[in-house]
Amino acid sequence: MMTEPLRWSKSSYSDNGGQCIEVAANLASSHGVVPIRDSKNPSGPTLNVQAGAFASFVAGIKAGTLDTI
Repeated sequence: MMTEPLRWSKSSYSDNGGQCIEVAANLASSHGVVPIRDSKNPSGPTLNVQAGAFASFVAGIKAGTLDTI
């Protein structure tokens, strides 16, 4: 059971154009998950992603290996 408060944040690269997600990375080390939510609907559902999978996703973005265009 998670009792820690979620500390939501979004990228500093976000231009507040409404197409953003927020993550609560503070649970990655203690619970092994990174909750993700739509910034336009903060009271809506969250998606809990395994911390390792999220780290791989971020690394792929930074390395440019997930570009499709």
